[in-house]
Amino acid sequence: MTALIVCTSVSHGNTRRVADVMGEVLGARVVAPDEVDPAELSSYDIVGFGSGIFNMSFHPDLLKFVDRLPDGASARAFVFCTSGFPEPAVRRYTHNLSGRLASKGYDVIDVFSCRSFDTWWPFKPFGGIHKDRPNDADLDAARAFARRL
Repeated sequence: MTALIVCTSVSHGNTRRVADVMGEVLGARVVAPDEVDPAELSSYDIVGFGSGIFNMSFHPDLLKFVDRLPDGASARAFVFCTSGFPEPAVRRYTHNLSGRLASKGYDVIDVFSCRSFDTWWPFKPFGGIHKDRPNDADLDAARAFARRL
């Protein structure tokens, strides 16, 4: 199985740490959206797409990359994210990205998320929240997730 992970990790490197452990399990290269041609993704059996969550959404660079993907893909995909808070039931941001990928022809087979160090503006004056995340248990969960793929 050939795999690629497209990851945007800009604040504290949290999402990249998760992507790297998934990449180790899958034997996947981890790249930023500007490091890969969208047309190249069709040559992989499975592609992961992930970023930290910003204002209840995936990073704009990742969303723009997904919007540029050619239609008619036939690859499997997975979505992952890191965030300071759990995904709210009323606004499922993983569904938004999964839907965008499905509209391009990707079969999104699973999603993964974990808590991470977050210095979003209300928490910044206090040093942020979840300073110890992702921790070893989170990274082990990411490895287990990748093995199930």
